[in-house]
Amino acid sequence: MTTTFRISEAAALLGVSADTVRRWVDAGRLSAERDEHGHRQVNGSDLAAFARAQVETVDDAGRSSARNRFRGIVTEVIRDSVMAQVEIAAGPFRVVSLMSRQAADELGLAVGVVAVAVIKSTNVVVELPGHERVVSGL
Repeated sequence: MTTTFRISEAAALLGVSADTVRRWVDAGRLSAERDEHGHRQVNGSDLAAFARAQVETVDDAGRSSARNRFRGIVTEVIRDSVMAQVEIAAGPFRVVSLMSRQAADELGLAVGVVAVAVIKSTNVVVELPGHERVVSGL
């Protein structure tokens, strides 16, 4: 069984507008087929390959084993005397980081600053929408 996505679904998964996905299809950057109703649909494998090609995986120095990078805008910084909580809006994702206040100050983190959240974890939880079963792995 092949998974397909409507243009709007593909857009939501990629964090862009449906118009952007339509332009990519029209330009030949992303392939789509018409269903029996004339609606364009993107093959799941093609969408995954396209998404993978869009991901930036190398940091400025060119050395990092972390592959989960979310570029976004800082939306909130809460500082106390020792720690800081930094929230970043990266497309449709909200990333929250706890760090030392000194690190936040040295980075100049403030609302409106563009930042990249780099996530490296040995424990990742994967969920499927609409399913209560959660699979966790190391």
